[in-house]
Amino acid sequence: MILDVRHLRLVAAVVDTGSVTAAARVLHLSQPALSHQLRDVEERLGAELFQRQGRRMVLTGPGKRVLEAARKVVAEVDAAEVEISRLARSSQGLLRLATECYTAYHWLPGVLRRFSAKHPGVEVRIAVDATRRPVEALLSGELDLGIVSTPVRHRRLAGAPLFEDELLAVMAPDHPLAKKRALHAADFANEHVLLYSIPLTESTLFQEVLVPAGVTPARVSRVELTEAMVEMAKAGLGVGLLARWAVAPELARGTLAAVRVTKHGLRRHWHAAWPRTVRPAPYLTAFVELLAKAGPPGR
Repeated sequence: MILDVRHLRLVAAVVDTGSVTAAARVLHLSQPALSHQLRDVEERLGAELFQRQGRRMVLTGPGKRVLEAARKVVAEVDAAEVEISRLARSSQGLLRLATECYTAYHWLPGVLRRFSAKHPGVEVRIAVDATRRPVEALLSGELDLGIVSTPVRHRRLAGAPLFEDELLAVMAPDHPLAKKRALHAADFANEHVLLYSIPLTESTLFQEVLVPAGVTPARVSRVELTEAMVEMAKAGLGVGLLARWAVAPELARGTLAAVRVTKHGLRRHWHAAWPRTVRPAPYLTAFVELLAKAGPPGR
């Protein structure tokens, strides 16, 4: 093979700039080096590619054919290089993530295992310290991805819906409320309610059920760990509010009872959130798509 890509780039650069001197600058070569390469390829082809008319370089018939090939080949090579670079960036990187619910870390490893199988070059770090404040951590640059139970409403963040789950009132099997088919606001009036969220403005139960009905429980305690809330509920120390998937093993064993909150159920809508950039990393988008496909947990 006589012609290679550097020869094609050389011919195209001379035509585009109009002179050997200008083409040498574009190709980061000295003028003598470029002239030598041009003479070398002409000798090997056995044909002049340019006619020298003073300072002008005019294409010959063979030169026009080489230019035609250069336009096609160089464009394809440049496109391939860009695509390969993009693929390389998408197959390696760092993804820092957190959810706003500690219980989510029970089902998240399964998603991580499937993601790592497809993206082995991406390191995933779970930022447990950001669990209760994923939005703040995203805004401060501590996280790349947050999994939150409310839609994202911040101009510096982008988001996408993931899945829904249902919150249930959980209690000891012999609790009087365990016999009900559904609980309503008045049923919580005399109860010790166990919640993840304090202040109450962050509580789904309060904002969607109790506050509209003007009901305040006898006592409210914040219990951040699912395991602690389950054990307190099992011991008859209060009524907790947990997702069905979070207590599925206890329900199956009969060591805990769960009752729907309101006739239609109390549902959360989970979303992914990430810093709003020109274009998120491809592996971040792939992880969000995998989350949406995998959820809700225990489906």
